[in-house]
Amino acid sequence: MDMPINTFKQRLRAGQAQIGLWLGLADPYCAELAANAGFDWLLLDGEHAPNDLRSLLGQLQALAPYPAQPIVRPVIGDTALIKQLLDIGAQTLLVPMVESAEQARQLVRAMRYPPHGMRGVGSALARASRWNSLPDYLDQADEQMCLLVQVENREGLANLDAICAVEGVDGVFIGPADLSAAMGHRGNPGHPEVQAAIDDAIVRIGRAGKAAGILSADEALARRYIELGAAFVAVGVDTTVLMRGLQGLAGKFKEGAATSAQGGVY
Repeated sequence: MDMPINTFKQRLRAGQAQIGLWLGLADPYCAELAANAGFDWLLLDGEHAPNDLRSLLGQLQALAPYPAQPIVRPVIGDTALIKQLLDIGAQTLLVPMVESAEQARQLVRAMRYPPHGMRGVGSALARASRWNSLPDYLDQADEQMCLLVQVENREGLANLDAICAVEGVDGVFIGPADLSAAMGHRGNPGHPEVQAAIDDAIVRIGRAGKAAGILSADEALARRYIELGAAFVAVGVDTTVLMRGLQGLAGKFKEGAATSAQGGVY
């Protein structure tokens, strides 16, 4: 049995743009459905979706046979939680609300085994090592870990260059919903001021040698971000895709059926 290779991280290093989808339905069957659609990566959301360690494990297992690479977003960048997520097999994490280089350095350490980090050594109990069935897992694991940090407020933007300079940070994701709120344009990431800040951030991240990422269900914006150099772009959210499809279908047959709320970010 060979060590699972993080092809998402490999493609980031090669400079290949990767297209993803946000998953908030918190269900293995739905995750597998999305994997079958052909996306490069799928974000399992533990921050805003009703996920816990068990539900994330089920989705990782459901995605395992597919080329689509899972990325897990924990609710917070807590060292103990990161340890659990890595042990159940997550190799790529997207950590929300990173505001400083020091915070980023702590996250790097949380994802690495000693002596280079502080990840707890419990591989005999871990799915990640196939319960110690992977030869040299402890020596090879760090290389397959991929850390993406999420910058989504004014403080994070002010410290963006320092965050990008942290060794072990593989990518920086700009969170348009929280960023627009922090800039006084809540619910309107398309505001010119917000867009200018996002464009500038994507360029700076690329110049620093790191991969830039973002989520946008607006096709024109998503394509523009890719042209600016964004390397991993989510182009939709499963809950939104499902809701709009259901509302559209109901509206064809029922007068006065619910319609999508205006002003939604995604």
